[in-house]
Amino acid sequence: MVGSELLARVGNLKQILGSLIHRVFVSPFLRCIQTASEVVSALCAVEDGPDVLSSHGVAIDPSKLKVSIEYGLCEMLNRETIGRDCAPKDGNFGFNISELEAMLPAGTVDHAVKPVYTELPQWEETVMRARTRYEQIIMALADKYPSENLLLVTHGEGVGVSVSAFLKDISVYEVEFCAYSLLRRSVVHENKSFTAREFEVLTHYGQTGISYCSAIPSTSSPMYDAM
Repeated sequence: MVGSELLARVGNLKQILGSLIHRVFVSPFLRCIQTASEVVSALCAVEDGPDVLSSHGVAIDPSKLKVSIEYGLCEMLNRETIGRDCAPKDGNFGFNISELEAMLPAGTVDHAVKPVYTELPQWEETVMRARTRYEQIIMALADKYPSENLLLVTHGEGVGVSVSAFLKDISVYEVEFCAYSLLRRSVVHENKSFTAREFEVLTHYGQTGISYCSAIPSTSSPMYDAM
C-alpha cells in the first residue's frame, strides 16, 4: 500500500472519530500487520501533520490503544485468493505470532487478550463460509468489548462483508486498497449484561473505497442499479 494514501485514510478516520479507538484487531497475514503498524502509529502519534508520510521516527503514546492479532480476520483460505504457489501444501501457514507482534509499535500489544479464533480456519474454506466467518467475528468482537470502539484490520473480502452483512439488500462489487467502513450500534448496559441493537452502516457508496449496488434485480433494467 502507498504510505501517503494509507495515512490519508487514517487522517480521515481521526477526523471522524477523534481519539475514540480503544482497540485494534488485525489479521495475522503480513500485509495486514504492516497496515496495522502504520495505522496504530498514526493513531498513537504524539504529534502529527500533513507532512507526515510514514510512521518511521514518529513518537507515539502506546497508552492510547491496544492491539491484538485475531485469526478470525485472516484472508479467505482458498485458491481463489491465495495462489497455488503461495499456499503451503499442508494448509499450515506457520504464523509466528511473537514475530508478528514484534512488528507492531512497541508497547501497544495486549498480551492478555484471548483471540476468538484460537487457530486458522481450515484450508479450502468456501467463499460463503469465509463471508460467514467475517460477519461472525465482527459480531463476536463487538459483543466481547461492548463498551469500546474497535478498529478491525482485515482483507478486501472482510471489508466488503462489513457492509454487505449489515446493509440490507446490497451487494459489494469493489473494495479499493485502504478502503474502510464505519459501523455503529447502540448498547444499553444493565447490571453485568448488555443489550445491543443492530449495526447501522455509516459508510456511503464510494466515499471510503467501497462500491456496492442493489442485490435485487431492477424491474426496468437487467442490470442492477447502483446505490
